[in-house]
Amino acid sequence: MTRFQFVADHRNAFEVQRLCKIIGVSRSSFSAWAEAAETRAARAQADAELAGRIRAVHAVNRAYGAPRVTAELNDGVPPAERVNHKRVARVMAVHDIAGIRLRRRVRTTIGDPAGQLVPDLLERDFTRRRAEQRLRRGHHLPALRSGTELVPGDGDRLLLPPAGGLVDR
Repeated sequence: MTRFQFVADHRNAFEVQRLCKIIGVSRSSFSAWAEAAETRAARAQADAELAGRIRAVHAVNRAYGAPRVTAELNDGVPPAERVNHKRVARVMAVHDIAGIRLRRRVRTTIGDPAGQLVPDLLERDFTRRRAEQRLRRGHHLPALRSGTELVPGDGDRLLLPPAGGLVDR
């Protein structure tokens, strides 16, 4: 359910202005969404009809993907009735119509860093205690201002020599 749909469902119980303010959408956006309902319904109907045509082409050869299905749909059709390959791909994805993939899909990114199988061999620790240990060793760290006292962590950068003296950079 979208936020706009929630506002539409509860508009009889509460004011639209209040619902929009609480949910964090503008009233003009909600109004535009409500006025476009007929257009969305017409597009969904047209997509359903296109999905039927795609299924008919796909039934002939199940290996066809979006580019070949688009070519078959546009073959011998007047320019006004042609379909875009992006729309065909979107409708195929929504209706779970797919050609045969002979190549293995390669994932180049890791979706969830917490689910990594690689252990943290560097044993990095970004807690305050660890930052204080690094300060004692003379590392450069950002400085925090808490009241008038300078505390490592925010704002200006400080250079802390190993001897423990404080030099502003």
